[in-house]
Amino acid sequence: MKNSLERLSQMSTVVADTGDIEAIKRFSPEDATTNPSLLYKAAQLAVYEPLLLKSLKWAQQQSDNSEVQVDMACDKLAVLIGKEISHVVPGRVSTEVDARLSFNTQASINKALSLIEMYEEIGVKRDRVLIKLAATWEGIKAAEVLEQQNIQCNLTLLFNFTQARACAEANVFLISPFVGRIYDWFKKDRNVEHIDIKEDPGVNSVIQIYNYYKSKNYPTVVMAASFRTFEQVLALSGCDRLTISPDILAQLESQQIEFPQVLNFEGEAAPQEDKLNESQFRWALNQDAMATEKLAEGIRSFAADQKKLESLLRARL
Repeated sequence: MKNSLERLSQMSTVVADTGDIEAIKRFSPEDATTNPSLLYKAAQLAVYEPLLLKSLKWAQQQSDNSEVQVDMACDKLAVLIGKEISHVVPGRVSTEVDARLSFNTQASINKALSLIEMYEEIGVKRDRVLIKLAATWEGIKAAEVLEQQNIQCNLTLLFNFTQARACAEANVFLISPFVGRIYDWFKKDRNVEHIDIKEDPGVNSVIQIYNYYKSKNYPTVVMAASFRTFEQVLALSGCDRLTISPDILAQLESQQIEFPQVLNFEGEAAPQEDKLNESQFRWALNQDAMATEKLAEGIRSFAADQKKLESLLRARL
């Protein structure tokens, strides 16, 4: 009998939400995602010490300015770790643009182009990489431009339907709706310890987005992310992709639970609606307190971990 992870892998593409090569090797996912928080943790592991030193040496060769060196070393480290991950997954590696650029479309485009150039210089083709951008209006517009240059994107920090709709209308390759962070907000807002899986607002948000995309025939991939429990994962079986932390992957691997495929749209496609404009997007996001707060919090958190990574590298220069 298959374990739960093997069974799930027959319904959805499983992605490892980690920068830890050993964890990725253990679970053999299709893809892997990284972010500043995961990279900061990875940079402190002994196994990545050679890559850290290589990044610093390379950055010092590119500029005499210490702050420029730190910025370039961060990008180089992300790319070198991404290359290592690309050796152990058959699919894509997601690499994130600096969260501090989340409200600057052109700067996000420039950073993405730089990351792709770095990847290609070390032999990793752009079709093995997804550029991660926050699902702000500016991030979505940056992704729209990048997609036209054959640079596919993963829109992250996605908490509500309007963000998802705007991403599909921009022909973004993939979105990462954050199940667990939505769940966390509603637990706190309702002052409860637990929300039943059938009423889980994070799970139900992904179901709504998934069914909308399929009903409108949008090709954008839905990759549910940020899980708190394996029950949330199983409640979204059949979703295009599921990016899962090593802890929950281990739980799924250790169990043999029978569960159905929950998501499997079989209806007829309906006409797509007129595209959202910027004011409509901003107003709809403003009206969703949870999404507004979690998006801002997520950007601040990723920016803080980016600064920690920079401090770690600055100390080693």
